[in-house]
Amino acid sequence: MDKIYLLPLLELTIGKLTNKIMRKSYIIILVLGILLSSCGNKKNKNEKAEVTTEESITFNNPLDVKFGDPFVLKSSDGKYYMYGTGGGAKKGFVAYSSSDLKNWKSEGQVYFSDNKNAWGINAFWAPEVYEKEGNYYMFYSAQWKVNPTNEKENFKIGVAVADNPLGPFVDTKSEPIFDPGYPIIDANVFFEDGKSYLYYSRCCYKHPVESEVSAWANEKGWYDEIEESWVYGVELKPDFSGVLGEPKLLLRPPLEMNDPNTEWESRSVTAHEANRRWTEGSTLLKHNGTYYMMYSANNFNGENYAVGYATSNSPLGDYNKAENNPVLEKNGEVTGTGHNSIIESPDGEGWICVYHGRTEKTGHKRLVFMNKMDIDDEGMLHVEGPTLSETLETQTR
Repeated sequence: MDKIYLLPLLELTIGKLTNKIMRKSYIIILVLGILLSSCGNKKNKNEKAEVTTEESITFNNPLDVKFGDPFVLKSSDGKYYMYGTGGGAKKGFVAYSSSDLKNWKSEGQVYFSDNKNAWGINAFWAPEVYEKEGNYYMFYSAQWKVNPTNEKENFKIGVAVADNPLGPFVDTKSEPIFDPGYPIIDANVFFEDGKSYLYYSRCCYKHPVESEVSAWANEKGWYDEIEESWVYGVELKPDFSGVLGEPKLLLRPPLEMNDPNTEWESRSVTAHEANRRWTEGSTLLKHNGTYYMMYSANNFNGENYAVGYATSNSPLGDYNKAENNPVLEKNGEVTGTGHNSIIESPDGEGWICVYHGRTEKTGHKRLVFMNKMDIDDEGMLHVEGPTLSETLETQTR
C-alpha cells in the first residue's frame, strides 16, 4: 500500500489505542479513589464508635442474692463487694463480689461472731463496709451480750476491721461503739472534711409515741399504743472508738395522719399490720451542696416497706422531707422495697439504688434489686424502679 495512505491509518489506530488506555486508566483511578474513600469513611466510623460505644449492664432484677439490707462497696481494687443481712451467714455476714454489677460471686462468710473481740450474740444485721487508709471497716448491728435487764431488743452498733474487703473482719474492741441507752440498728457512715458521721435508727422497742395516728388506731380498738423508730446522727471519733457529743434527732414519723406527703409512712398501722411506725435504713448522699438522706418506713417484713428522702444543708440537719416521697414503693410486680444503699453509676453519671424486695414468684424471701437513680435540675431525687430485669446503659469513655 502507498505510504500516503498508511500514515493517516496509523495515526487513527494510535489515537484509538491512546483513548482506550486513557479510559481504562481513568476507570482504575476512579475505582481506587472509591476504595480509598470507603476505607477512610470506615476508619472514621470506627473512630467514632470507639468514643460512643455503649455497654449494657443488665441487673436481671431480682439478683440471685438473698440479702436484706444490701450494701455495695466500690473498692480501690476495681471490684464491687456486696454485704447484707442473711444470705446464709451463720452468726455473722457473707459477701459477694462482682466486676460488672451483673454477675455476682459468693465469697463465703467474712465476719464471724466468735472472733477474738466479738461482743454480739445474734441478730447480726445491716453491715456496711467502708475503705479508709488501706483498711476496710464494717459497721453493723447485733444483740449485745451485756444485758443485765434481759431486754428482748438489746441491739447496739459495732465496727470490725480487715485489711481486705473479704475479711476476715475482727471487731476493733470487745464492746459496741457506744451505748445511747436504747436499742439501735442500721448504721450508716458519711465522711467529709476529715470528719466521720454515724447515722442510726433508734428501735421501736419500748418507745411509744402519741400522734394523730396512735389516737386513731386506739379509737378503732386496734392498738393501745404505737411504738416508733427514729433516725439520729452523731459525729464519730477519728478511730471509730466512740462518738463526739450527743446524738441529734434527724427524722421521725409524722405527727399528722392525713398529710399527703407523709401518710405513706404510717401504712403499717393504717393497714393493721403492726402497732409500730418505722424510720430506719438511712443512707446519705451529697450533691451540689445539698445532703440527701434516704430512709425506709413501715414494716420491713410487709409489703408496704418503702423509701423516701429528706434534704439538708448540713450533715447533721435539720432535714426536710421531700414532696415527691415515696421515691420507691411496691407496684404490681415487686413489694417490700426498702433499706437501700447508693453507689455511683459506672459512667459517673447518676447513681444506682441498691435495695431489697420481694416478688410473687420468689416468695417472701428478700432478694436484691438495682435501679437507676438521679437528681433532676430542681434538686428532686428519683428512683426508676422497682423493675424486673432492668438494663442500665453506660457510656464507655
